Amino acid sequence: MSFRQEFELLLRACYPLIYIPTFEEERVESAIAESAKRVGDRAVYIWDFVEGYQDNPNNAGEARRNPLQALEYIEKIPTGNGAVIILRDFHRFLEDISVSRKLRNLARKLKSLPINVVLVSPEISIPSDLTEVLTVVEFPLPNSEEIKTEIEQLISGIPQTLPEQQLDAFVRSARGLSLERIRRVLTRAIADHGELQPEDVDLVLEEKRQSIRQTQILDFFPTTEAISDIGGLDNLKDWLLRRGGAFSDRARAYGLPHPRGLLLVGIQGTGKSLTAKAIAHDWHLPLLRLDVGRLFGGLVGESESRTRQMISLAEAIAPCVLWIDEIDKAFAGLTGEGDSGTSSRVFGTFITWLAEKTSSVFVVATANNVQALPPEMVRKGRFDEIFFVDLPTQQERKEIFSVHLSHLRPYNLKDYDLDRLAYETPEFSGAEIEQTLIEAMHIGFSENRDFTTEDILQAASQIVPLARTAKEEIAFLKEWVRAGKARKASRDNTLSL
Repeated sequence: MSFRQEFELLLRACYPLIYIPTFEEERVESAIAESAKRVGDRAVYIWDFVEGYQDNPNNAGEARRNPLQALEYIEKIPTGNGAVIILRDFHRFLEDISVSRKLRNLARKLKSLPINVVLVSPEISIPSDLTEVLTVVEFPLPNSEEIKTEIEQLISGIPQTLPEQQLDAFVRSARGLSLERIRRVLTRAIADHGELQPEDVDLVLEEKRQSIRQTQILDFFPTTEAISDIGGLDNLKDWLLRRGGAFSDRARAYGLPHPRGLLLVGIQGTGKSLTAKAIAHDWHLPLLRLDVGRLFGGLVGESESRTRQMISLAEAIAPCVLWIDEIDKAFAGLTGEGDSGTSSRVFGTFITWLAEKTSSVFVVATANNVQALPPEMVRKGRFDEIFFVDLPTQQERKEIFSVHLSHLRPYNLKDYDLDRLAYETPEFSGAEIEQTLIEAMHIGFSENRDFTTEDILQAASQIVPLARTAKEEIAFLKEWVRAGKARKASRDNTLSL
């Protein structure tokens, strides 16, 4: 259901108090006015703390700097064809007992009248005594058509016609931004050189990075790693390569649904995070990183609001890759005790979205401890596939050494005995191999020479692999995979204990 459909349904159903969290004040007020006109041609009143009531000569300045008086004024509004009252930034006054009590009184009086009070705020902040009377409605970020219309309006005042391909590039880069941000960054580009140029797409992308950082929920993660930088994991790489074009229009015409995502399970340092970055790079998609801990806030409804905001932002930027690192730590021991069920509600919203989403958001979740994952997370239908990323085999260790050394010493890679290095580093993870090479470089650098195979072996002898201290965890993971709970990421891995 779209915002317009949901909002107009609430107007017709006489929902007295509606709360819309959004930073796009101008855009949402325009949408509210359009809906109010369609639903019985209702009058629209707007109040804010500084100016009081506006847009009507009869009430100009009424209830200025007085939120309680602003609510009392609503009772004087003639019902007639009905009315919609917009209260800007009203979340700041909800903790006041007189304001809170008056809102609850209004909720009882207005529920049978065609008058709706709409609180428009940049954030959700609802005291517990108002949770039952306030109905929260999400206002989505602009879609591609709205962005395209805005860009066309901006360039209508200058002698420029954008080619369709260039216009589409601007629209794709601007998805996930508010209209105000889009307007601001493109106006800046036009003021700088008199027109929009292809390289201005980079300005839009930088604005997007700033916007995402400011949410303090998602990070816009740059990627340079390619799938070829992953040593081993042939089954996983084959699976990814087959889906490289699955976000194209050609795939939709073929009848393919958007890929949902995958869950990567394995001990630390085996390349799970590297895989998430490589997917985004090879598929030419933006990579968003979610720290699940940031979803949880202290106020009632705040955590659920942040979860919905995260979903809304990811879907607005789609197609994209959403990387959730160490998801097992975020939802470990999920009981809902001690936080009024907030953790359970956030988890429920998240996995429901995973199962039902139709947007082109490809979720890559990583987990080290599968025992800590709630059973609902690993149930079929949440992800397209679950892969177990085991410790690299001897052949895979050789590939990992080759990948790293080809970056570090591409001119004399042949001087290193890769077969010996792979043989002498049993149970080493990819991260431990990388650390071994760094230590070997320190050895060579301290002696004013290049590092050698012997230096690498010396460095390896000083490292105790995590596999030797996490045997029980690894054994459990392998038994879990044998039970058919996941696919092996490596082609020739025998799962030997």
